Amino acid sequence: MKIILDAGHGYHTPGKRSPDGMQEYEFNRAVAHYAKPLLENYQNITVYFAHSDVQDVPLKERTNKANVLKANVYVAIHANAYGSTWNEANGIETYVYSTKPKEAVELAQKIQRNLVIATGLRDRGVKTADFHLLRETNMTAVLTECGFMTNREEAALLKSETYRKTCAEAIVKALADQYGFVLKTAANKSSGSSPSAQVKEGLYKVQAGAFKERKNAEELVHALKKLGYSPYIYFE
Repeated sequence: MKIILDAGHGYHTPGKRSPDGMQEYEFNRAVAHYAKPLLENYQNITVYFAHSDVQDVPLKERTNKANVLKANVYVAIHANAYGSTWNEANGIETYVYSTKPKEAVELAQKIQRNLVIATGLRDRGVKTADFHLLRETNMTAVLTECGFMTNREEAALLKSETYRKTCAEAIVKALADQYGFVLKTAANKSSGSSPSAQVKEGLYKVQAGAFKERKNAEELVHALKKLGYSPYIYFE
């Protein structure tokens, strides 16, 4: 499967930055570059970038490249903005083309759900738009907005390498779930435990989020319960 990762905009795109100067492309490219090796851990996956660190790539050039490569999936990664000054607009949203292609909607829903659960940010939903990247690609295409650069708290997250990795992992998990990716290591293992594996006593724990405000933790717990999980809040 051929996957196009598109870090929106470029280093020289006018505007497209937070009020305190963070360029959107800095965030977008970091997520794409974290996602690429994660995707390449799966069998039969080839990842291409639509963007470039050398120059700003026009939208038409990006979609032409994807179409010539006959890619199967196109994922555009962005950070959102409302105006150019600090404000309270917040949350995650994901877009598909206005005709709502079925596979794109399914993938967008998975990306949206995974990002919201992983980040704990507000769920703004899956939306439709007549964006060039969604309209002119011949393959399943989605565009995700991973938080607002014009929101002080979310802008701080967008600058964080931990948050960037979290977004990359959420997007990759959604793609793996949608298309049933198989890890390369799984192909080399027979059923059952590896002979060299050692059993360790204890518990393996997975943390879904960490918040300063209890209400944010409670919102994440509520979202996880709706998905069938049994989460709990632990205060340190």
